[in-house]
Amino acid sequence: MAKYKVTFMPHNKAIEVDEGLTLLDTAERAGVHIDSVCGGEGLCGECRVQILSGKVEANTDSIGFLSADEIKSGYVLACQTKIKDNLDVFVPAKGRAEEMKIISEGVPAYSSPARESLHKLPSDPARLFEPLVSKLYLQLPEPTLTDNASDISRVTRELGKKLRYPYFETSLSCLSGLAETLRENDWKVTVTVAKHDGMGRILQIEGGDTSADSYGLAVDVGTTTVVVQLVNLKTGKVVGVEGSHNLQARYGEDVISRMIYACNKGELEPVHKAVIANINNLIQTLSKEKGVDVNHINSIVAAGNTTMSHFLLGLMPCAIRLEPYVPTANIYPQLLASEVGININPHGVMEVLPSVASYIGGDTVAGILACGLADGPEVKCLIDVGTNGEIAIGNNDWIACCSASAGPAFEGGGMRWGMRATKGAIERLAIADGRVTYETIGKAKPRGVCGGGLLDALYELAKNKIIGQDGKFNTSLRDKRLIVENDVPQYILALPEETETGEAITIGEPDISNLIKAKGAMFAALKSLTDYVGMSFEQMGTIYLAGGFGNSLDINKAVAIGLLPDVDRQKIQFIGNSSVMGARMALVSVPAFEASINISKKMTNIELSNYQPFMNEFIAALFLPHTDTKLFPSVKF
Repeated sequence: MAKYKVTFMPHNKAIEVDEGLTLLDTAERAGVHIDSVCGGEGLCGECRVQILSGKVEANTDSIGFLSADEIKSGYVLACQTKIKDNLDVFVPAKGRAEEMKIISEGVPAYSSPARESLHKLPSDPARLFEPLVSKLYLQLPEPTLTDNASDISRVTRELGKKLRYPYFETSLSCLSGLAETLRENDWKVTVTVAKHDGMGRILQIEGGDTSADSYGLAVDVGTTTVVVQLVNLKTGKVVGVEGSHNLQARYGEDVISRMIYACNKGELEPVHKAVIANINNLIQTLSKEKGVDVNHINSIVAAGNTTMSHFLLGLMPCAIRLEPYVPTANIYPQLLASEVGININPHGVMEVLPSVASYIGGDTVAGILACGLADGPEVKCLIDVGTNGEIAIGNNDWIACCSASAGPAFEGGGMRWGMRATKGAIERLAIADGRVTYETIGKAKPRGVCGGGLLDALYELAKNKIIGQDGKFNTSLRDKRLIVENDVPQYILALPEETETGEAITIGEPDISNLIKAKGAMFAALKSLTDYVGMSFEQMGTIYLAGGFGNSLDINKAVAIGLLPDVDRQKIQFIGNSSVMGARMALVSVPAFEASINISKKMTNIELSNYQPFMNEFIAALFLPHTDTKLFPSVKF
């Protein structure tokens, strides 16, 4: 089979591959990111690239996604185009993942003496600082004729004086060489112990005092991004944080697309390996930057939605998306991180926070743990706004939850100029007197519009009467930015001379329709769940907004378009990346980890696809802000 050289620009990365491979697969092998919302099925049109030189075999079915000018200029869909020649390929700015804006930390929802003790030394009486994995230095008494207990019994006897576990489990690897280690080190050793099923699990026994070298990782396995925090387990302090774009995006922008890829093509392994590569790359970066030996990292707690947790563990998620929506597991076993290919201490363990249902995962459980929703009698609400919006309402006695499939619009998917929150994305926008002002990520020239900018645009268009409350343009307006192309009304957000590509960035009626459906799905889910528990929005306490997209919202604009309820704005509080914050709490505190298990067991999931009131609420919400204006008394368009 012939081999050809493919060079990707502007990255200037070249790779030699076999004839017939698609450009999308070639880019992945070259380490070049190209957007592909549908997972390479040719259904989204997002993976546009330009052939600068060479011949390709393009699927004619993909022509419908390209304009006549694009086809003339050599544009093709990377996923539907096969290599037949040496190629120079240009990846447009909008398709690259550069300087992605990642929320890598949570904001504590409240403070209390108990929570503050999570950052104190293990001697704290509250005992909340009690890492899942501890390294303890022991000075053992030497054996005598009157005390000739076995070597491992001497170890567990001393451990029992320092830890509350009734029993300690030992592996053969720990016993191997133990006799020599004890005697060669004058009976002074450091023992690494993990909490496991109410017992202590001895992971490693080292000679001498190595107790200061104890680190763990809190990991948020998000659909869009992966975040890793390196934590010193002697102090509970975060040593470093790194995040990156989830490499699984190659197989689809959302969990459904990735499940279809893994299940229909029978290719779970590459999707699993992608997220493992993410985590390993971040670990390598952190350990190098902070001067921490990876062998001193002995524990991981990960949080992700149910599908991400399955991919992380290498479990096939096919039944999750099919009625009656059954995951392989909700409570996951403790395992050695090396079992799934994560590069830390070979004896290091990994815990994955429990899921609740197919679309309510450990990230939601972590968020509830982090914001303290289950800590007291006041009824509170947690909303994670995204492609799959998760909502939980409850207190220390009960928690009801649901998941709304808002679609990829909030991440810029399915929009002509939509893009993720990366370099050049318009994230803030205002319209006044026919003039548009905006802010872009990285202060770069505009490449497109991310979720925050899209919702700003929706609000500003409605406020300025450029669109009606049904989302349709008022084409009778005399506004030079209001244009019609191919019978589609559009509004110019950035003029050609302002953008990186030299093309106008617009928002059209189909884009607005997608945004209204997305915001309608989120509000309908919240209203349905609130009605289900027999409460009004006014009766709830704090409403916590979590996640990267939630962190970028303008609350007043989000209320005005009908995404969030019209309540006292002081009730709405951003908490950032609550998933990684909850994972870190579980990492440094056995009681917090056990609380996460209890939280998952008390959560009642409402499956909205089978809940008739949801569809009625969804239809009512397809308006700005809503067909029932009484729900939004403060909003005036």
